[in-house]
Parts: sequence; C-alpha cells; structure tokens
Amino acid sequence: PVLVYYYGGGYIAGDGSEYRYDGESMARRGIVSITVNYRLGVFGFFSHPDLAKETSYKGCGNYGLMDQAAALQWVQKNIAVFGGDPKRITIAGESAGSFSVSALMASPLSKNRIAGAIGESGSLLGNGLVSTLQDAEKSGEDFAKSIHKNSLEELRAMSAEDLLKATSHAGFGSFPVDVDGYFFPKQPLDIYESGQQAHIPLLVGWNSEEMNYHFILGAEKPTVENFEAAIKKRFGDKAGALLSVYHAADDSEVEKVATAFASDQFIAFGTWKWSEEQSKTGVKPVYQYFFERARPEMRAEMGNSVAGLAGGVIKDTSSQQKPKPPIPKGAVHSAEIEYALGNLPSNRVYDWQADDYKVSDIMQTFFENFIKTGNPDGITVPHWPKVDINKPVQVMHINTDTRVETETTRDRYLVLDKMNKK
Repeated sequence: PVLVYYYGGGYIAGDGSEYRYDGESMARRGIVSITVNYRLGVFGFFSHPDLAKETSYKGCGNYGLMDQAAALQWVQKNIAVFGGDPKRITIAGESAGSFSVSALMASPLSKNRIAGAIGESGSLLGNGLVSTLQDAEKSGEDFAKSIHKNSLEELRAMSAEDLLKATSHAGFGSFPVDVDGYFFPKQPLDIYESGQQAHIPLLVGWNSEEMNYHFILGAEKPTVENFEAAIKKRFGDKAGALLSVYHAADDSEVEKVATAFASDQFIAFGTWKWSEEQSKTGVKPVYQYFFERARPEMRAEMGNSVAGLAGGVIKDTSSQQKPKPPIPKGAVHSAEIEYALGNLPSNRVYDWQADDYKVSDIMQTFFENFIKTGNPDGITVPHWPKVDINKPVQVMHINTDTRVETETTRDRYLVLDKMNKK
C-alpha cells in the first residue's frame, strides 16, 4: 500500500521535507510513503485574465493543485518500481494538505487515481473557500496594481525573488483556489452533493483546540456578557441562532464554548461538512475522529524559545527573559501530525511523555490499518464504527483514553450550515 502525503501551510508556506512529515515510521509498518512539494502563494494560485486567455479552457489559477495531481499521476505510473501497488494509493494531508485531499477527490484530473483518503483538519467545503474565476482574476489584477504592474508581461519581467517579496504585502486569500473550469469544473461542494467525487473510503477529523477563544474575545475576559456581546457585534441578526447552540450557562463555561466556536469557524465546520457530504453521496465508508491530546510542556533546554509554525525553534537572544507560552488546554491546530505519522522524536521542542507515545501508537495504527485495508479497525485498537447517516454519528476520540463517543456537536454544525447557505 502507498501513502502520498500533502503538507499544510495555508497554501503560502510548508515543505514536504519537514521532519514531522517524514515517512520512515510509516515505511517500517509496510507502507510506501511519499511526500510531495507543490507551488505556493503567487507561484501556485495567482489568477489573471491574461493567463486565462492563454489556456484552452479559458481559466487560470490552481497551479499548486495541478502540481499535486501531477505528482499523484507520477506515483501511479512509477510506484511499482519502489514496491508500491498503484491500485492502493491513499492520499492524506493536514490543514491546506487536507483541503488538497478534498480537492483531489473532487477533480476529474485525480479522483480516479485514489483508493482512500485521510483528511486532518480542513476541506474546501467550508464557506467561501473556493472563489469564482472572475473573483480570482480580480484578486490577481488588484495584486498586480498594488505593486504597480499593469500587465502579465510586466509581472513576468520581475525576478522570482522580487515577486515573492511583493507578496509580503498581499493579504491572506489574495491568491484563492478557484473554479477554473479545468481542475474544478464547478464548485467542489456541488461536486460532492451530486456524488461526482471519488467514491473511496474517507478517514477525517479535527482537533479539540483548532483556534483559541481569544479569536472571539480578543483581550476581553471570558465572561458570558463579553462573549454574547462579541457574537452580537460580529454576527448581527444571526447572533441569536448562534448563541442558542454555543451557550455558556455561566462564566466558567465561556472559555470552552468560545474555543469551540472559534475552532468551528476556523476549520472544524468545513471538515465536518466534508464528512457529511461524503457520507451521503460517496458510497464507501467514512470514519470520523476528534483528536484531544494536548502537547506537553516544552523541553527544559528550550528555555524561553517558542515553536515555529513549521515545527522548528525560534530562539530569543535578548537578555531579558520572557515567560513561556501557556500550555494549551486542548490539541491545537496541526498538533496531531507527529502523533499520526509516528514522528514525535523529530520535534525536539516538546517534552514528550510515555502517554504521548501511547497516543501516537494508537493513532498511527489507525492510519496504518486504514491505508492497508480502507478500515481503521484492528485487533490492537478500539473498534471504530463507520458513519451511518441514519444514526447518530460515532466519533473516535483520540487521547490516552481513546474511545468512541456519540457526536454531540451536530446542532452547532447544522446552524452554521444554514447560515452559510444563506
């Protein structure tokens, strides 16, 4: 069996050579493991009307996704030389990599090359994540004008280094994924709703603290009054529906409720929506998880260093000591990667404990079983029921006490789904 893993980084950062994605641990379990690179930012997702004029399909953008599809095609054609079965390719990824897995399942360029899929925190089925071609082209034109370039020729005359530097002033989302008429013939959500995506087993989930409550409350104290005021200010006439499902009985519950809402808004809802649509139209089994294990404290020798986004370390060389960041109460965004791929030792920032290795072995075994058979079940791990759309969803909660629990968040996601449709 083969695993092809796509890294995260919001389509503006990331690299397949990061240690947390290393495939050795999976290879030791009998899986041919591959990480790939793909173009990012302006090089991977820039759209412009002049680019569309150069294509036979009169669309543009999504070049990073095309890189991913090309890599998948290469793997299918060549993996037998490395001992891999081209008919047993599972694709997986986290964050933008998970967005990519949902995209590759939907695209006619790639959907027939996949035997299974794993999505860790994210999909393109959330609200507003896939632009129309026209809007993407306008974003490209706006970017060009912002750096005083009036044509594609002028942009191409720039050095790659200067062009990259210019993007430091572009806001997040300046180069969106779009419905280009080639990689995506229509909106990914429409593809899933009509059952035109890959009909393959899907293992999908998200983490318990994808986003912190400060995303909602800012510097305000976590009180019921402040939380309700923040929701009403941001969402106006939708606030009542939201507060009915994100309800804090007293101040002691606000931090937890606000964290749940922030996580849902950020990435959990879109991941749930993917699971929901694949369960309805995808024919093959869907398995849903909720990762709860919070990272331990940083290692003593880290001193007052902080972990970088890519899992590295940024050392504070100032003479004045700064306090360590507070320990998260849940599993933050991307925290599950080293656990799932068996790479805890590669991350020297955190003081991993025996329980962390226990959780890692359980999660990696689930992944291993799924990659090999399309089912995460096995004799050394808890039984994992598939999603049944006619019954309450059974979710695998992954922690030191890994267990199945009935989904309790559906009402929240139905409210968000209704809001998005409006």
